[in-house]
Amino acid sequence: ERPVPGEAQNLKLHTSTRAPNPRRVDMFIAEKGISGITRELVYLNAGEHRSAVFTARNPMARVPVLELDDGRFLSESRAICTYLEGSYPEPNLMGTTAEERAFIEMADRQVEFHLLATIANFVRHTHPGLLALENPQFPDFGAAQGKKMLEYAALFDARLASRPWMAGDRFTIADITAFCGIEFARLVKFKPGDAGLTHLAAWRDRVAERPSARRRG
Repeated sequence: ERPVPGEAQNLKLHTSTRAPNPRRVDMFIAEKGISGITRELVYLNAGEHRSAVFTARNPMARVPVLELDDGRFLSESRAICTYLEGSYPEPNLMGTTAEERAFIEMADRQVEFHLLATIANFVRHTHPGLLALENPQFPDFGAAQGKKMLEYAALFDARLASRPWMAGDRFTIADITAFCGIEFARLVKFKPGDAGLTHLAAWRDRVAERPSARRRG
């Protein structure tokens, strides 16, 4: 029996505030208009993600984790979003045909591995407030990742010169991933407009206007 459209049944999201990957899933849920998912906050600065209770859910000690109604635990943001896309197909964020799904996934992977990852490494290894999560920090590595972040940001800025959204002509999961990365970079004072990346800045502002972009928690 399929769930009622837009209403989750017996799902619990183990998550945190501020971190980009939990925010990705929150934005995805908001774009889908899914209600009824219970949230349990995991306090990262207190080390709760490394506790025996949490690592029994996800041995990788990473948030978020979606607890299903049969007691299984689904980790990895992209996998959680894939599950939710299949359970609540509309509005579509991952593609409706094999071809479209492949191109959206390509864009999402490129954004995740090249933009979000370099931003995360830059922030985690240079921001003093992240020492509790990344100890020891390696400032030289963080600085090198910051340079790569600028290179990739310029690449995506050029891409957005010829298309309105990361994967093409409509908003998709790739835009969610990129937006959460760009917003996380604000911790190190990076804003696309300040770097002269006008297309990326205009895209960021369009995404920020969406109700899903409002912070939760």
